[in-house]
Amino acid sequence: MTQYTQYKLGEVESAFAALIWDNEPLPSSRLVELCAEKLDWKKSTTYTVLRRLCQKGIFQNQNGVVSSLIGREEFAARQSREFVDQAFDGSLPKFLAAFASRKKLSAEEIEQLQRLIDENRG
Repeated sequence: MTQYTQYKLGEVESAFAALIWDNEPLPSSRLVELCAEKLDWKKSTTYTVLRRLCQKGIFQNQNGVVSSLIGREEFAARQSREFVDQAFDGSLPKFLAAFASRKKLSAEEIEQLQRLIDENRG
């Protein structure tokens, strides 16, 4: 199993990742400009965080062009899976029970969950 921290991002890293996903593929020089505008970062900070997220296998910087190796939706799915694995011993029913005990599900949410169950029934 992948370590939980593999797909866990802090607030700043999440904002940085969103900039890439919203603008990819983009030249690394443009990423530096965006980070200066939106995050008030220096060039060195941008490259440090980019290197860290490239090492995690989320993004790549090839020939000065930054792009994702994992799309936003796939990344969120992996985060969710790791959270369920870590916090609920991999049990989706345990997770849903915990979630539903705190927030009453709407009829629409129940219908959506039922459709998902029906679509994935073996």
